[in-house]
Amino acid sequence: MPRPWLALLAVVLAAAGCTGQSTASSSASASTDKPAAAAPPRPVKVFQAVEERVPRMVTSTGALAADDTVVLGVKVPGRLVEQAVDLGTRVRKGQMIARIDQMDYKLRVEQAEAALQQARARLGLPLAGPDEQVDPEKTSIVRQARAVLDEARLSRERSTKLLEQNLIARAQDDTAQANLGVAEGRYHDAIEEVRNRQATLTQRRSELDLARQQLTDTVLLSPFDGAVSMKQAAVGEYLGAGAPVATLVRTHPLRLRLPVPEREAAGVRAGHAVRLTVEGDATVYHGRVVRLSPIVQEQNRTLLIEAEVPNQNAVLKPGAFARAEIVTDGSQPVIRVPAAALVTFAGVEKLLVVRQGKIVEVRVQTGRRANDSIEIVAGLKPGESVVLQPGNLAPGQAVSAER
Repeated sequence: MPRPWLALLAVVLAAAGCTGQSTASSSASASTDKPAAAAPPRPVKVFQAVEERVPRMVTSTGALAADDTVVLGVKVPGRLVEQAVDLGTRVRKGQMIARIDQMDYKLRVEQAEAALQQARARLGLPLAGPDEQVDPEKTSIVRQARAVLDEARLSRERSTKLLEQNLIARAQDDTAQANLGVAEGRYHDAIEEVRNRQATLTQRRSELDLARQQLTDTVLLSPFDGAVSMKQAAVGEYLGAGAPVATLVRTHPLRLRLPVPEREAAGVRAGHAVRLTVEGDATVYHGRVVRLSPIVQEQNRTLLIEAEVPNQNAVLKPGAFARAEIVTDGSQPVIRVPAAALVTFAGVEKLLVVRQGKIVEVRVQTGRRANDSIEIVAGLKPGESVVLQPGNLAPGQAVSAER
């Protein structure tokens, strides 16, 4: 027979278990209904986007070229006895580049001078002097022929009168007539001889001038200010006429040749400013557009332009690769932001902006980069607050803007 107190104890324990379970359930339910504490907005520094009007730019890459490049050669043949330049030598206009042996050419000048003196003497002129034109009537050969002609005319006139008086035979008159014809012929021959001697004198003068010019041409001079880019002959070498001695380039100013895309070429005009940089040099150089090609290249649809770049100190070198910007007329609106504000991921450029206290991601299109700033040409509106240092901010995150 079971004991009554054991049954009572079992009932009391069961009741206590039910009460504890009910109390725990109530406590858990109360804990779920209480709201969680919200995270405070994260402070961030922002930059207000401001629209600016900047000149339109056409960017291109090209190469610098010498304004002129010439291969200097000797005009007369001979042995090279002196060369005053080498690779890289800078020369001034009129400076000697090289010299040919002058001995043969000096002898030719002396020979031409002697021939000229001989021609002057035959005309009755002094051996030296500027006058080279003579009056044929004043030359000795013509005066002598004139005297013979005058005597023949007088003799003919006398014989005519005597024949009229029947004092001489007709044969004598015919002889006088013939002598007059001979005298006239000799007179005209004398005139022609003087003219011939005059022409000879002119020829001798030209030969002397040519000999002197050849002597002058033995010295090769620089035709302009520039620098030697190649040495092509050595002292002691015999050179024929036209043989190259050195290649000279004009380095001031330089020509910058740039291919401009057809869609942008319409805005380029002669006189537009050009800014350029070269490899290994951070200096920005300036020039101006001076020439435009009359045709568009069919292969790549570009227009070739030439800019003139001053280069007084020869810092820039012909053949150097250059990046250039052509400042065209007009302007375009752009927004410039610090480079640190740009977020790039998988080739996509983005900015983080603050809208209604939260982070919003905006895709943008960038333009030129200058120092620590970037131009935003599309995607960002003026007046928006751009986060300067995005860090690990995420879209939708609450922030408090600080300027």
